[in-house]
Amino acid sequence: MHPVTRSSARLYLRELAITDVDSLLAIYGSPASTEHLSFEPRNRDQVEQVVAWSVAEATVTPRTEYALAVVESETAELIGSGRLALDSHQQRGATMGFALRPDVWGRGYGVEMVRLLLSVGFNDLKLHRIWGARSPLNEASAKTMSAVGMVEEGTIREHVLKAGEWRDSVVHAILDREFFRCP
Repeated sequence: MHPVTRSSARLYLRELAITDVDSLLAIYGSPASTEHLSFEPRNRDQVEQVVAWSVAEATVTPRTEYALAVVESETAELIGSGRLALDSHQQRGATMGFALRPDVWGRGYGVEMVRLLLSVGFNDLKLHRIWGARSPLNEASAKTMSAVGMVEEGTIREHVLKAGEWRDSVVHAILDREFFRCP
């Protein structure tokens, strides 16, 4: 499926473009944004590589990666990124990840963004299960996933190596029937 587009009251998702490097650098290069992610802050060259890879993957058949720009409708600014990656070990399943620019935290964009990602997964890709993993210290992510109906399933011990230390991840997931029941 290409291109992906989906909108809500304040946000829309679209495919990443090569011109998004600087906007994405504001997220992936930020120590605050990446504190709970699985990687250290990235430099411009690294973000260029991520964007180039994402743009190329968007046209692969069959498509398994959906790295999307999260754009504020009113300003047309890229304020976040969302990702769905089909899980080859699970029928009709995918992992999900998301990040927002720190200056837009606390406005409810996280919930809106995750709902859009889940909608792509369940409505467009006809998935059965979508799961995401978060840092145990990332309470904002826990609240966001809970608010969209995702259920905390457990902990993957020493799942992420970051800054030379192993970190656990807390798994949250939602099934298609649960998503379609949510208001």
